[in-house]
Amino acid sequence: MANNNKRPAKPAKPAPEPASRWQRVLWAMVGSILGVGIIAIAALLIGEAVTPVAISDATGIWQIVAFVPNVALPLGFILMIVLLILTFVKRSRSAEGAGK
Repeated sequence: MANNNKRPAKPAKPAPEPASRWQRVLWAMVGSILGVGIIAIAALLIGEAVTPVAISDATGIWQIVAFVPNVALPLGFILMIVLLILTFVKRSRSAEGAGK
């Protein structure tokens, strides 16, 4: 009895379309904005450990550092949602085009 271990060939998946310019720009914006927000939070934590009086009084540059995460993190989250929507729309359009 012959043992034939060959599996039927799967159809090749179409190559994914490269990201558009807007998607690449949004990825860069999301990464940089969220990165700045996280760095600001880390700076606040380190600053609180080193000089707690300066941070609790929020004088000088600490006012700006304390304000940055309040803007950067929600904005980065909104941009992530926009990027997800753009990706889903692009995939649905490519799926419709492949079905024709």
